[in-house]
Amino acid sequence: MEKRTHNFLKGLGIFFAVAAGIGTAVLGYVDRTDWIQVAFYSVAVVAIVLWGWHFFLVRWSYTSEEKDTNVSSIDETETINKRSLFWDLIARNWIAVTGFLLLLGLFILLCFLVPGFFSGRTVVSAIILLGFLILAFIAYKFLNINKSVIIGVAVLVGLFIIGSVSIDGFLSLQNIKSMLVFASFLGIATIGQTLVVMLGGLDLSIPFLIGATNLGLMSLISLGVPPWLAFIVILAFGTLVGLFNGLISFNLQGQSLIVTLGVGFMVVGGVQILVSLPTVTGGTVFGVVPDWLKNLASLNGKFFGLPIPPVILIWILVSVLLIVGLRHTKWGRNLYAVGGKRLSADRLSISERAYWVGVFVISGFTSAATGAMLLGWSGGGFIGVGDQYLFLTVAAVAVGGTSLLGGYGGYGFTVIGVLALQVISTFLAGLGLSFEGQQFIFGLLILPLVALYSRAPHIREQI
Repeated sequence: MEKRTHNFLKGLGIFFAVAAGIGTAVLGYVDRTDWIQVAFYSVAVVAIVLWGWHFFLVRWSYTSEEKDTNVSSIDETETINKRSLFWDLIARNWIAVTGFLLLLGLFILLCFLVPGFFSGRTVVSAIILLGFLILAFIAYKFLNINKSVIIGVAVLVGLFIIGSVSIDGFLSLQNIKSMLVFASFLGIATIGQTLVVMLGGLDLSIPFLIGATNLGLMSLISLGVPPWLAFIVILAFGTLVGLFNGLISFNLQGQSLIVTLGVGFMVVGGVQILVSLPTVTGGTVFGVVPDWLKNLASLNGKFFGLPIPPVILIWILVSVLLIVGLRHTKWGRNLYAVGGKRLSADRLSISERAYWVGVFVISGFTSAATGAMLLGWSGGGFIGVGDQYLFLTVAAVAVGGTSLLGGYGGYGFTVIGVLALQVISTFLAGLGLSFEGQQFIFGLLILPLVALYSRAPHIREQI
């Protein structure tokens, strides 16, 4: 690149940065934001725009060939004539450009959907989030780290900072505890889904089993069954359903999606028939939830006198054990082998059937545990309590970076996905967005990842 062009790009970047800073200050003034925050935001925006402009348009405009070879102005002119600088940058950084356009479209959509969303504070917050995503893109370019993990961490940190600034009470102890409790429910439910996905399958019976066990546990307690015994019965029931899912889907050549969906509907219908719900209750069964179950999963739960809901500690403990187990045990290594290349695993005398059925058994157990613990949180059995987990369990796994085709990922990735989705959900709820709107945005997040994974060969072809 000519020095003249280089200086022009730098000057243009300074102009855009100053303009963005002035625009931020004006928006802050119109929004009647405190002048200290306006000054902070304006300086931050100028710094982010300057840095991003220099990195993408000034620094990256030099190709590796231009750094290593002295080319004449004639050769350079011929190269530029073949492909303009602008389109060359677009072609080399299409992922970043696509992400920027999606964020811009999402921001415009929220401005129309949420009354009062458009303000100086939200504009600056969007710019800060964009800065974090730029950092994620740089890390993706230069570090050998899973791209979904990088994006998930960037979104998690960015939204947490933005939420703390733009939403009152976001950083309060009660709100953080609430996010961790709901993240724990989702995290426990995604244990089985993660393991099933690592083998190239999907378990769509999870939300139905959560609702059925939640309703079934309340019904058993209402009939006079000791709560501890009813809890064990529900866990055993979930385990048996998982065993049934694994055996049937394996014998049907791994058609887990259709099998588990059918089994889920069967379980929900069967439980409602057994309970004999009158239509006036709307699927709800009332009763007295034992105090130990309330303490286990409620926001006011305590662990040996400490104001920490035990469900959070259970999730942390299980997460650590599962992450270590997947990476450092024979069982974990064999699971990756079966999910990656089944023929190679078979030649190593690793039973595909045992691992396939085993992960579904775990999925059934964790789903039942989630449904049972949700009873302690809600105080009443409801058949539809697991409906939202149909999407969220798959979304958490995909956003975390576990390949939907199997053989790559792990529960550590899923933990990142769970936390990112929970922060996003809390952030959007704080903005006043409806649950349906939140689902729409979650869909926008997961679709690009699914499309990315679909470019790889299917698990059955990896032999």
